[in-house]
Amino acid sequence: MRPSTEPPAGRRAAGAAALHGTPAHGRSPVTVTRTKLILASSLGTVFEWYDFYLYGALATIIARRFFGGVESGSAFALALLAFAAGFVVRPVGALLFGRLGDLIGRRHTFVITVMLMGLSTFMVGLVPSHESIGGAAPVLLVGLRLLQGLALGGEYGGAAIYVAEMAPRERRGLYTAWIQTTATLGLLLSLLVVLGTRAWLGTADFEAWGWRLPFLLSVLLLGLSGWMRWRMIESPAFQRLLDSGQASSGPIRDSFARWRNLRLVLLALFGLVAGQAVVWYTGQFYALFYLQVVLRVDADTAGVLVAAALLLTAPCFVVFGALSDHIGRKPVIGAGLLLACLGFFPVFKALTLAANPALAQAQATVVVVVRADPATCHFQGNPVARDDDFDSGCDIARRALAQSAVQFTQQALAPGAGAAVQIGSRTLNPPALTRLPGTARLDNASTQALRDFRADLHDALVAAGYPTRAPVITFGSASWWVLLALLSALGVLVAMVYGPTVATLTELFPTRIRYTSLSLPYHLGNGWFGGLVPTIAFAIVAGRGDPLQGLWYPVLVAAATFVIGLLWLPETRGRDIHTLR
Repeated sequence: MRPSTEPPAGRRAAGAAALHGTPAHGRSPVTVTRTKLILASSLGTVFEWYDFYLYGALATIIARRFFGGVESGSAFALALLAFAAGFVVRPVGALLFGRLGDLIGRRHTFVITVMLMGLSTFMVGLVPSHESIGGAAPVLLVGLRLLQGLALGGEYGGAAIYVAEMAPRERRGLYTAWIQTTATLGLLLSLLVVLGTRAWLGTADFEAWGWRLPFLLSVLLLGLSGWMRWRMIESPAFQRLLDSGQASSGPIRDSFARWRNLRLVLLALFGLVAGQAVVWYTGQFYALFYLQVVLRVDADTAGVLVAAALLLTAPCFVVFGALSDHIGRKPVIGAGLLLACLGFFPVFKALTLAANPALAQAQATVVVVVRADPATCHFQGNPVARDDDFDSGCDIARRALAQSAVQFTQQALAPGAGAAVQIGSRTLNPPALTRLPGTARLDNASTQALRDFRADLHDALVAAGYPTRAPVITFGSASWWVLLALLSALGVLVAMVYGPTVATLTELFPTRIRYTSLSLPYHLGNGWFGGLVPTIAFAIVAGRGDPLQGLWYPVLVAAATFVIGLLWLPETRGRDIHTLR
């Protein structure tokens, strides 16, 4: 990696010499230059994931600082919707920067994406709060969040392709697996920085102003990763396309308007990425949500347990990436998908028994029945909605029970009948709600009736044996080690599916449109299929009355991906990705 003052032709020649013929047939040696280039790509991507996940780690504080004009429940809901906005625009970023990467090159494009991500994250730490500038605060925040999503949409594809095109053919799974560790390491880094800053400043100062420091820290990461990437050479595979005049002039058209390649894009989405995404989000994000929200484990304890599991299982990405170099991509990924389908239910049930045994006992023994007219029971796909967003007694009751992790059954009543909740021998009646004319706000009587119902429901559940929180889980206790083992098992499943994915994707598509073709299915799968895990899981729980039933969504998606990939996705191990095609 020489300074950029060297003439372009000299730099390309030096880079090719240093790589000792990356595209050559036979075994390519591992060189210091190649290792530095791959390390620079991976570190930059770790920093981008850190920036992206930092918002989620601080969502509760952001809700208070930027959405202060509404009550706390709505503020948190709006903060989570702003977080989701970054996922929604990731496919747009994939198209925008994917096209750019196939037109001007990999190196220049992911220098742009890392700068965009770093600056937008840094600016989040500078935006004044709602108390200072009113409604402009959430507008600025959402705008910066959208820029983060756009940047990440272009970042992953560029870094993944660059590493794959630099790696030796027979070690491509090993080298690209380092890129696959970056999402986990970025999440881990964001958790550690938040926990460390909170411990250093104390809770009061951290929540008053110290929460901005992790965002401001990103400017240092931006400087380091930007400097490292600016010193890189262009991928030799893409450089040869430019030199030969065979680079695509319309990457989006060539990727999606021609059936030969569109078929590969669809196979990548439904036969690989969709399943990988739900396994990843279930094994890491949903596991953290399940511990904190469903099992009522202390937030710091849950965060430390998940962080420890991430740290323990991060090397598994490289292990399974290397294994795919020897036995093929499909056997490793397929085994991970199949084990996830078989293992999610028993692992999450074991999490419940280890973290909150009293809750598990109550779910198994306390009889709770919701009786209502089925026509008044609706789909509840918004996990951050509030009780007063619903009018029917059935919806109010089911939502309250689902949020309390209560196991319940449902009994249909005649049309027009009022809803009722039976807990053991006690029966509660959810209130009928009315709203102020021309608004969505409840009138005072309905607001009070809703509060009374929630209070009565809470008291009835506690009296029946449902705990209000999990027992304290101390470091080194038996339950702590069991939870760590279970979370690590989920991490291994994630690594099996995710580790060889980038090698498979890069080997699937031709060099001239690889950036565009890879990026869109990856971000559609992860941003939408994976991002929908909490929403759809909660809707299933509220509809079925079982806190574990939400796992059917990731299980069914992973099973469908396993079948599609097994039947139609080609094995790509050993492909020459440097041919001019």
